[in-house]
Amino acid sequence: MKTRAQRFFVKSAVFLLALSPACWLTYAAFTENLGANPIQAITWETGVWTLRFVAATLAITPLRRLTGWNWLIKFRRMLGLFAFFYGTLHFFTWSWLDQFFDWNGMVKDVLKRPYITVGFTAFVLMIPLALTSTTGWIRRLGGKRWNRLHQLIYVTAILGVIHYYWLVKADTQRPIRYGVIIGILLLARLVYTMRQKPAPARAVIAQPS
Repeated sequence: MKTRAQRFFVKSAVFLLALSPACWLTYAAFTENLGANPIQAITWETGVWTLRFVAATLAITPLRRLTGWNWLIKFRRMLGLFAFFYGTLHFFTWSWLDQFFDWNGMVKDVLKRPYITVGFTAFVLMIPLALTSTTGWIRRLGGKRWNRLHQLIYVTAILGVIHYYWLVKADTQRPIRYGVIIGILLLARLVYTMRQKPAPARAVIAQPS
């Protein structure tokens, strides 16, 4: 990734790949290839892709530390915004196509159904992350406060797995796999943080002369 042309080509390729699931869903919807329950198909696909992009975003830093490929950091913002993009599609599929913007019914669903409660919470936590993803917001908040705010992605990832697990009820293999992946990524960050902490200073005991 030495030249500007190479960076542009790789970024464009990643962008198009990340957009391709939404393009496929749009095509499948217009050609009636989403099965007997198209709303459910869109809901499931957008939800799964949200979780995949959250996991991909979390994977950037550990992978960069393991490989020394510092250029990977340039893709973290894009992947995070795509996670929010698919999360927004997931939310609007539920609120529009499923609930028809029945706000009373939506509030009741959020309050009464635990899997919707955690899913909605995960989506709400993504909003400040998307809004403050720009360089300007990093300057306004300062590096430390910005980093603390963006640690909300850890909570979003955990809630996303719980939402998926509670949603599927019986066939829990896929949400468990995502849970293991995200658990490993979070554990890698924790181990790195613990190793970076300075060792406590040892008291020096004066020896008799």
